[in-house]
Amino acid sequence: MSTEKPKIACLPNGPYYLLNDLTPRVIPNIQTSKGGPCTTITGVALCRCGGSNNKPFCDGTHGKNGFTDKIITDGTLNKRDNYVGKQITIYDNRGICAHAGHCTDNLSSVFKLSEEPWIDPDGATAQDIINTIKKCPSGALSYTVDSVEHRDQKREPIVTVTKDGPYAITGGIELVDQLPGEGASTEHYTLCRCGGSKNKPFCDGTHWHIGFKDEKNGWLLSTWVIAV
Repeated sequence: MSTEKPKIACLPNGPYYLLNDLTPRVIPNIQTSKGGPCTTITGVALCRCGGSNNKPFCDGTHGKNGFTDKIITDGTLNKRDNYVGKQITIYDNRGICAHAGHCTDNLSSVFKLSEEPWIDPDGATAQDIINTIKKCPSGALSYTVDSVEHRDQKREPIVTVTKDGPYAITGGIELVDQLPGEGASTEHYTLCRCGGSKNKPFCDGTHWHIGFKDEKNGWLLSTWVIAV
């Protein structure tokens, strides 16, 4: 088994490909033109068009339903806003928010729906704010205390198929050839799987607006523990 961290590649107008074992393996009964062995690495294709009948796995539906990985947003939402308080500064990038609701549901005195500004960094203790931000799956929220910014956590590499929502990535799984949102974590992030995000490959909460459903949701795709 490979000790390298797994990676995720976004295939053009197609699925995500989770490369979960980077150890080359020889394929029997096939060789190159020079007589050498042909090798492969182990992975799995995950649906991101939202239409697979075998979710979370790709079944080729993206080739029939016109799925495109084009980014529609002009980038104005993919920027980080700063909310400076007395003890803590909170950072937020709305363009990659998955609308999981952990912040607004658990600490409404700080994270206020339908209000502007929607974040009050003095609305609770710094520790309560920190505990809430650590639950943010998308990496949209981070914070600074005592001039030190905190974005990442130390966790195992895991892909979680959330209930009627995106893939939640933790543990620093590399997203190949994709730039993170401004100021966003690369240790944890959320990837669109409804097919409707305007900021692909990242989730922007569109699944909530279009009523995306997956009757097989709740799966947990665990890669493996990486030796540190």
